[in-house]
Amino acid sequence: MLNRRHIRVKVMQSIYALHQKSSDDIEKEEKFLLHSIDSIQDLYLIMLSSLIEIRKKEVVFLETSSKKHLATPEEKNPNRKFVDNAVLQQLEESNSLSIALEKRKINNWTLDDTYILILLNEIKQSALYQKYMVNRKNTYQEDKDFVADVFTEIIAPNEKLYDYLEDNKLTWIDDIPLVNTQIVKQLKQLNEKDEFRVTKLYKDQEDQEFVGNLFRKTVLNEVDLAKEYIDKTPNWDAERIAELDTIILKMAICEFLKFPSIPLKVTINEYLEIAKEYSTPKSSIFINGILDNLIKEFQNENKIQKTGRGLM
Repeated sequence: MLNRRHIRVKVMQSIYALHQKSSDDIEKEEKFLLHSIDSIQDLYLIMLSSLIEIRKKEVVFLETSSKKHLATPEEKNPNRKFVDNAVLQQLEESNSLSIALEKRKINNWTLDDTYILILLNEIKQSALYQKYMVNRKNTYQEDKDFVADVFTEIIAPNEKLYDYLEDNKLTWIDDIPLVNTQIVKQLKQLNEKDEFRVTKLYKDQEDQEFVGNLFRKTVLNEVDLAKEYIDKTPNWDAERIAELDTIILKMAICEFLKFPSIPLKVTINEYLEIAKEYSTPKSSIFINGILDNLIKEFQNENKIQKTGRGLM
């Protein structure tokens, strides 16, 4: 689920937090960093489980309506296409998902079912739902397309749900788009014969180790990393450089010098994109100029040692 850019953003934010606190408690901040990344899995499970809980609420609604004293013919024999949706049932019957929810103690919608009712109401009032419910026959492809569209167009952009998640954990603000994109991708790739499988947080062990390594190697070498660029900015007073820009520069230089398996172009492209999103409008141009000059200097001095093909 996690990509390297998101890891870099999380590390950048933790280093920034360390600076803002004027703290030298590196272990405490690293622990918080790892916890905030680990909690992304909780966010992923919360969003997935919303689909299960929405279906459950509709099942209860249909059963309650059918038992009313003066139930209408439609209430006695309702269109069950939504609750019979194969993909929603697939999620509910997934052992992988059930185990993960139990293991991580995800019970948000039991405690806050108001949000599930809000989402269910929005779904039932949508044109998507009206079109889907025109007939009572389910096909797997139609069920899958419907759930993916409902998640993309109704659940993911819901402002009340977003506010709830933000209030629950502030560090999730940057994680929500990542998680929602992963869920939509999985929904679209689902196969009728396969069990839904919970995705892993890290692609591999190397990515997991990259978090702590990038954080520690940058923080512990900040003074030396700053020396590499400080005299390369004659038109910029050090105090005028945005703090995020200094952190981005240090992290990029750290990757140049201390991460031999990461290609130079990858490092530059990643941090330029991060600068565009998180720093000032001119930051990416400024950072690009500094890093380009540093690469030439480092290469002339044989300070960059990259391993593997195409890493320069």
